[in-house]
Parts: sequence; C-alpha cells; structure tokens
Amino acid sequence: MLRYITRRLLILIPTLAAISVVTFIVIQLPPGDYLTTRIAQLSAQGDGSLSAQELERLTQRYGLDQPVYVQYWTWISNILFHGDFGDSFVYGRPVGALLAERLPLTILLSVLTLLFIWAVSFPIGVYSAMRQYSVGDYTFTFFGYLGLAVPNFLIALVLMWVSLQYFGTSVGGLFSPEYRDAPWSMAKFGDLLAHLWIPVVIWGTAGTAANIRVLRANLLDELRKPYVTAARARGMKRGLLTIKYPVRVAMNPFFSTIGWILPGLIAADAITSQVLNLNTTGPLLLDALLAQDMYLAGSVLLISALLVVIGTLISDLALAWLDPRVRLRY
Repeated sequence: MLRYITRRLLILIPTLAAISVVTFIVIQLPPGDYLTTRIAQLSAQGDGSLSAQELERLTQRYGLDQPVYVQYWTWISNILFHGDFGDSFVYGRPVGALLAERLPLTILLSVLTLLFIWAVSFPIGVYSAMRQYSVGDYTFTFFGYLGLAVPNFLIALVLMWVSLQYFGTSVGGLFSPEYRDAPWSMAKFGDLLAHLWIPVVIWGTAGTAANIRVLRANLLDELRKPYVTAARARGMKRGLLTIKYPVRVAMNPFFSTIGWILPGLIAADAITSQVLNLNTTGPLLLDALLAQDMYLAGSVLLISALLVVIGTLISDLALAWLDPRVRLRY
C-alpha cells in the first residue's frame, strides 16, 4: 500500500501539469479574448465608446498581447512560487480572494449533500434489493428515474414555490433579508438551517437516485452468488448474512464515487446556484468561461482537477480497506 500511495503521488505531478496546460489551451480556443468579449457586450448595450488607447492600455495590463505560452507560464509560475492565482478580469479582484469568499459555502453545501445522498440511498437501495418487485421497490424505482430525469434547476423552481407558498420561507439565498447583514446569532443560525435544506435536497436528488439504482443492482448480483446460497443452507439468518457480506461488497460504489464528488465541492451546479441565488463557485466559473476570464476559469478548473486526482486516491484507499480483493491487487 505504501508503494502504491507513493506511486500515485508521483504520478500526481505530471498529471496536474498536463491538465493545467490542456485547461489553459481550451480556455483560449474560442476566438478573441476577454477584451473582445467585453467590447461585444458594450456594443450590445449601445456603448461602443472604448477608445484605441484604452484598448491598448487594457491589453498590456492583462498581458493579452503576449503569446499563449507566456501567459500560461506567468499564470502557473505565480501559483507555484507565490501562491498567486492572478487577478480576475471580470471582477477586478484577486482570484484567491474570490475563491476564499465562495469556497466555505460551497464546501458546506457539498458535504451536507454527500451525507444526504448516502443517508437516503443506502437504506432504500438495500430495501429495494431485499424486496425486489415489491410495491416499495416499484415506488422507489419510479421516483429514482424521476430524480434522474428532471433537471435540478426545475426542481429548484418547484421547491422555491412550495417553500414560499406553504412555509412562508423566502428561499433566495441562504438567509432571509433581515438576517443577510446581521451578526451571527442563534436566530440567524436557525434561519440558515431553514434555508439550507432546499439546495441540499436539490443537489442530492440525482446523486441519490443514481446510487439507489447502482446499490440495488450490485446487491442483487451478490445475493444470487453461490456463497450466499451456501451460507443460507448452513442456517445463517438472511438479514445478518446480507449485511455482513453482500452489502459490504455492494457498497463499493459509495466509495468509488468520491473521485467525482470532491470536484463538486468546487464546480457546484452553476445553473441551480443561479436559480437559488447562492454564492458558490459554480456561478463564478460560469461567468469566467462566458467572459473568457482565463485566470479565474483556469484556477477553478485546476483546483477541480486536483480534487479529482486526490478523490480518486481516497476512493482507491477506501476500497482497499473495504474490499480485501482490491487490497490483494496492490
């Protein structure tokens, strides 16, 4: 295991380097740059008064007159040697400051969503497999497909209306208007909890539905294997047998999905966050990509890639701890 971890950590460096290059190139692929996008926006608003001198000044200020490889090296070297992610063109502020403002809320919502997905999908998945083709199984299957099919932003709109209509809770953001700028207190914390369930349920709907289907399918496969039949023939109780062996193997997807859940801590559902007026990193990334804000978009995507690699490593270690068959392959 130690050799495996060391090898994965060594692979991490060239992987991130390659990802950073590809990310920067992809951001540069659309024609033009931030200034051309800005000029198009001004023209659409009826204000095309950006002079040639002003255009030249902004080009030099943002380094857009430099070759792409020079822009890339300036960005990545500042990150590596100074911890500086650069300045955002759109917001006119350091990228690090913008991420520091958005990350805490994004991490809080994502961790709560992860716990919600696991807490709901595990018992339902086990029940559906143990009671295959029952009324409950069909009911959960129907809602599972519904959760996968309906987009999150549509669920957000429905829950916003339900919350306002039946509970009298304003769900724009995570605080009511009277608490947004108020100092922290028990009343403000209670108001946060009253708003928090909506984004958690919305973000967790698709993940919960997918995990239910995967856990159900895996558990059904395990329950049909010869070792289960042999254990039942020896008189082992079905409930104890199921929890001790088949469920343990069928839980592998819960751990293997950490690799794609961790990036969700950074690139949260942008459209749903826009609908719910949440200050997460999702809308930040969306605005950066639309405006070709290469330093902001590149930094968010680079952090997401780092979390993918770290999440995959954590998933592999968790699977090795859970499943001895995986451990022996190392």
